[in-house]
Amino acid sequence: MGIAIRNISKHFGAFRALDDVSIDIPSGELVALLGPSGCGKTTLLRIIAGLEHADAGSILLDGEDASSQHVRERNVGFVFQHYALFRHMTVFENVAFGLRVKPRKERPSSAEIRKRVYRLLELVQLDWLADRYPSQLSGGQRQRIALARALAVEPRVLLLDEPFGALDAKVRKELRRWLRRLHDEIHVTSVFVTHDQEEALEVADRVVLLNKGQVEQIGSPDEIYDHPNSPFVAGFLGSVNLFHGRVEDGHLHVGEHALPVGEGQGALDEAVGYVRPHEFDLLPATADSGIPAKIERVISVGPVAQIELTREDGELIEVEVYRDALDELGLREGDRVSLRPRAIRVFRKEPLAA
Repeated sequence: MGIAIRNISKHFGAFRALDDVSIDIPSGELVALLGPSGCGKTTLLRIIAGLEHADAGSILLDGEDASSQHVRERNVGFVFQHYALFRHMTVFENVAFGLRVKPRKERPSSAEIRKRVYRLLELVQLDWLADRYPSQLSGGQRQRIALARALAVEPRVLLLDEPFGALDAKVRKELRRWLRRLHDEIHVTSVFVTHDQEEALEVADRVVLLNKGQVEQIGSPDEIYDHPNSPFVAGFLGSVNLFHGRVEDGHLHVGEHALPVGEGQGALDEAVGYVRPHEFDLLPATADSGIPAKIERVISVGPVAQIELTREDGELIEVEVYRDALDELGLREGDRVSLRPRAIRVFRKEPLAA
């Protein structure tokens, strides 16, 4: 089932949570609402669910205006960050709850409920815990039970609000992979909220990046990471190094150094170049091209080495290279090198806020 979000605005007193937001989510897609705290992503998710009402705009579910529908009429499954399982009920009873409270005419038989619950528990690979209570489960197991409970009512849309936010890093990574595999199996239209860039880029078909209640960019993970359309997007999605200068003749001029940015880039008197840590080549200090820098610190943990350098003007630069490549170069702390960016995303320098 597709979701059409049309010109949604929402205020809480003087605070503008959402400002004329429009998004189309095709049927069967897994979409991440990504952005910093206070950008409006959870508010938008709750408006889709019917838990909040917009001041303006509409929500269409499969082409039908659902804006005035009660949350029960929308038939959405909602998974919260903190599980919200009933502590006095077993795993089986928690998953069965939504089916048992349906109106009598819509309620499945006891045998059908039992069959459906065990099918879902098998789907989330926890059928062996049916008789346990939530207090006897790990955090990751509780979240998978919460997801099974949301799916039990066969929702038209699955909504997840920071579903892995309360879990440690290792469990989060495992559940991210598991959610992606589950979605590929059931294909229910799903929207999940996260502030974790890695989580959004790893799991979603498309990412909606929100900032200050507005949509900054919508696209596949590759599109928004490789082709950010604003300084905010470039800076929010992973670490970046900034180079301030001017653009002229296809080069970003930083002091006396000229870095190629491509012929398609127009001239700019005040520009900022964004370069990710893994997008540098480290060259000998005598290299003609690049920016001179001194290695201050090398952090070698795992397969990638993180290198902190300082430019001639004192600006700090972060570079990432594979440890094998660093060993081949034979570079150590205190060595001088030349930095050559392989890719630079250039934007006009934004004026400082008043």
